[in-house]
Amino acid sequence: MPERRGSPRYIVNSPFAATPPPPIERYLQLDQVTHDRYGLGRVISVEVGIAVVVDFGPRLMRIRLPCARMTKL
Repeated sequence: MPERRGSPRYIVNSPFAATPPPPIERYLQLDQVTHDRYGLGRVISVEVGIAVVVDFGPRLMRIRLPCARMTKL
């Protein structure tokens, strides 16, 4: 059997097509967020496309983006 090379073809209307990735969330200063580990917080500063600094009450955390554990409220 011949060896397969390259990526599989993508057919637009195929019912087996891969789902597109979710859109990347954009955070602004003072946005309220929730994190699976740290809880509720507020965005203090934004490094566009790199990270956000979030105030979770007793601590400030710099969280790299994209972060699957954090969602914007």
